[in-house]
Amino acid sequence: MKFRITLLATVISLALLTVACTPARQNTTTTNSSDLTGTLTVFHAGSLSIPLQQAADAFTAKHPGVRVERVAAGSRSVIRQVTELGKQTDVLASADYRLIPDMMYPNFAHWTARFATNKMVIAYTDQSKFATEINSNNWYNVLLRPGVRYGHSDPNADPCGYRTIMLWQLAETYNKSPGLAARLQQNCPQENIRPKAVELLALLESNELDYAFEYLSVAVQHQLHYVELPKQIDLSSPQYANLYSQAVVELSGKTPGSTVQLHGAPIVYGLTIPTNAPHPRLAAAFVAFLLGPEGQRILQQNGQPPIAPAVADHPEKMPDTLRPLVTPTP
Repeated sequence: MKFRITLLATVISLALLTVACTPARQNTTTTNSSDLTGTLTVFHAGSLSIPLQQAADAFTAKHPGVRVERVAAGSRSVIRQVTELGKQTDVLASADYRLIPDMMYPNFAHWTARFATNKMVIAYTDQSKFATEINSNNWYNVLLRPGVRYGHSDPNADPCGYRTIMLWQLAETYNKSPGLAARLQQNCPQENIRPKAVELLALLESNELDYAFEYLSVAVQHQLHYVELPKQIDLSSPQYANLYSQAVVELSGKTPGSTVQLHGAPIVYGLTIPTNAPHPRLAAAFVAFLLGPEGQRILQQNGQPPIAPAVADHPEKMPDTLRPLVTPTP
């Protein structure tokens, strides 16, 4: 399965432009706090742990009869829990919106709302080797020095993992350094790779790793130092969508032994309410909160710029209460 890169780049560019050009729509429906009761389950990318916990706290303060349970993992992993292991969730939020239509349509989901952006950085602490020297120009030379330990998440489980490999490929071209991606991969042993990127934070704090490839939001939320990278390689800018598409990784497919190719693209998060959600009314209320002004403010405060209004590929298939909160895919 190969993505239609040119069309995708255009769509993402137009979608992200709405952040600056279109004011957020207000929720046109109201729900009495006493109307909502029960347990809401949210499967989500590990990088959304803190903002979604804050959103859940704010939501349950408005609706005391609701309890929110969150399950965090790499985005590919949380989707597979639904599509392969038969688990149920009310809301699913992925760090790469493309995974929802690719892995869940048509049996497990019918729509995707793109609601936030991010960018790749290199996180580190005061104890990291050469912490006072590393910068956006020499980072790869520092990482390749003897004794420097760096890590990333598993590409087959977590978008931050395959985005790290894409970043290395783009850096090889950008810095005119043939073989750089291979050298970076060769010097990152398996023990420095974790199922999801946030699991690397404990290794940084214990000084078992010097550097970790993370999202900006994660570095901000955990008050880490970080190296900002050129926009040509950090996967943040719609302006460079065509450039990002030149990076490609091969990932495990839907069946044992199969593989799929995934091309680079600007980082855009997506969410959906699965077709088998046990509490669709609760799910719609929580998604409305997250896509509304309060949810957007929580994302912004956590270093994760929201897309306002969110962009949906099939708004006609969304719950009625959510349609006023999104704009259709251009």
